[in-house]
Amino acid sequence: MRLDQDVRTLAAELVDIASESGQEKPLADAIERALAGLGHLTVDRDGANIVARTHLGLAQRVVVAGHLDTVPIAGNVPSRVEGDRLWGCGTTDMKSGVAVQLKLALLAEPNRDLTLVFYDCEEVEAARNGLARLVRDHPDWVRGDFAVLMEPTDGAIEGGCQGTVRADVIATGVRAHSARSWLGVNAIHEAAEIMSRLRAHEPRRPVVDGLRYHEGLNAVLINGGHAGNVIPDECVVTVNYRFAPDRTEEEAQAYLAEVFDGFEVRIVDSAPGARPGLDNPIASAFAAIVGGTPQAKVAWTDVARFSALGVPAVNYGPGNPEVAHKRDEYVELAKIVEAERVMTSWLT
Repeated sequence: MRLDQDVRTLAAELVDIASESGQEKPLADAIERALAGLGHLTVDRDGANIVARTHLGLAQRVVVAGHLDTVPIAGNVPSRVEGDRLWGCGTTDMKSGVAVQLKLALLAEPNRDLTLVFYDCEEVEAARNGLARLVRDHPDWVRGDFAVLMEPTDGAIEGGCQGTVRADVIATGVRAHSARSWLGVNAIHEAAEIMSRLRAHEPRRPVVDGLRYHEGLNAVLINGGHAGNVIPDECVVTVNYRFAPDRTEEEAQAYLAEVFDGFEVRIVDSAPGARPGLDNPIASAFAAIVGGTPQAKVAWTDVARFSALGVPAVNYGPGNPEVAHKRDEYVELAKIVEAERVMTSWLT
């Protein structure tokens, strides 16, 4: 991997190194080799997490972060270029952003000290998140005055992020032989009430620090039944609540308990949101360089990790988030070039 090649070619090369969650090592190895020859950086590694830093003694330190993993490949690797688009798994989410990060590594004299963070397991449960591990085990590696997550935003600033909670909502019944069903209570039938509440749910759309968020509460998995001749005594509906950053994790979990009152609710996974933080002077100056109107990040991203550290952070990167995780995922080549130009201009 050569860092002096065109950022579009570099993005394609990154896509072609498969890195589904938990399988990022080959890509991390390639990035570590590429960074090792740059004398102005110190390079540290923890598993498949790599952190490269300048130490120029400047007044501010900027952290630019991106995850190496993708969702499972769906027959869309290797990459291909057609017209003005690069197609393939991870093109938008978020290997084009990682390509921009790698180009920034060539800046020997940035106007702010620079930390580049490449981490694993962002696309899976929070307990496996590589940035969370760095924050826990090596907080000094990732601290700064401001952070940019190179998540896909289609070249705009997206402030903050929504929190996420996954929970199992459990409908119970009484097991019986299906030939004598009246002697039991069918838990799958009882789960219809859970579905009814989900169907009737009206999502909140609160304005938080000037940005409008759009919540979501949805069933994502359902599991129940024992055999073709048994009335089931349990049915589990897994729901995912994406909540605006004006609510804490605890408030979000309490809300789920309220919505599904009468059912047992077991929390499976949870991560906090983050407020926009665009009133921070560094953040507002960066937003002015990017231009356009900042929007709310209607998703969960690792800006929440930096927010917990007291580091203001925004999402900015090439790629349209609406095509992330799709079989026909792509990124516009011009967006990658523009992101490199914006980031380089800001840091020099």
